[in-house]
Formats: sequence, structure tokens, C-alpha cells
Amino acid sequence: MADQNTAASTLTDDERKAIAQMPYEEARDKLIEAVQALEAGGLNLDQSMRQWEIGEALAQRAQTLLNEVRAKLDAAQDAQAATADTAGTQSNLN
Repeated sequence: MADQNTAASTLTDDERKAIAQMPYEEARDKLIEAVQALEAGGLNLDQSMRQWEIGEALAQRAQTLLNEVRAKLDAAQDAQAATADTAGTQSNLN
């Protein structure tokens, strides 16, 4: 069964690679542009579908980056909690 993300896709491999390498802020800003283009109307069906597909790819990239940051924050909080009982004592030097 074909992958739904690539079946009948209007995005090229180069476009997908570019999105996959975007920093969060760029993906967010381009997502806003895609949504605004859709909301403004005046696009034909093919143009609307392309904007939607771009928006989906950008949203997925932004969410992936946010998930990575959340995982790092959670790990840092876990590490901090693990040492909180001994913070400021000699036992944390062992």
C-alpha cells in the first residue's frame, strides 16, 4: 500500500527536503502564509490542494521540532528532580 504522504503528492522531493530542514520559525511563518492563501480564496482546486499539502508538511515539521524541544525540557526536568534531594549537600559530590 502506498504511503499517503507521497501518494498523488504535488510536493517534489526537493520541497519535502527543504521543509524537513527548516527551523521552527521559518516553518511557522510559511504555514501562516499557506493558511492565509487558503483563507483569502480565489485559488482553483489544484492551487488550494497544493497550499493545503504545503501547510500539512509545514505543520508536521513545526510539531516535530516542538516535540523535540519538549523531550529535551522533560529530560532536563527529570535530571533536575533526580538531583534535587542532594542539591547543596556533600552527597551530590560522590
